[in-house]
Amino acid sequence: MKEDENLAKLGAHLRSWRVIMGLSQELVAERAGLSVPAVRRAERGEPKVALETVLRIAEVLRIDQHMVSSIDPLNHDVGRARAELLKRKRARKSS
Repeated sequence: MKEDENLAKLGAHLRSWRVIMGLSQELVAERAGLSVPAVRRAERGEPKVALETVLRIAEVLRIDQHMVSSIDPLNHDVGRARAELLKRKRARKSS
């Protein structure tokens, strides 16, 4: 399942950033206000890890703004090409 692959990749990337930053899971957990098992679950890419948990870890790793900007539609060709849709108050209902 694609979702499982993406979760695994996200977790692996979080772990890689932690290692690159020279931080232990214990230190990340402490700085993020999380438990060590929560950090481990996020790094394993387990489903049901709260988005807040991932963002807290990302903040400690100083990658939170990169994560947020990476999904900004205006940072992508399709999003820029269809930016006029963002000005609408409501999306049209599909029939």
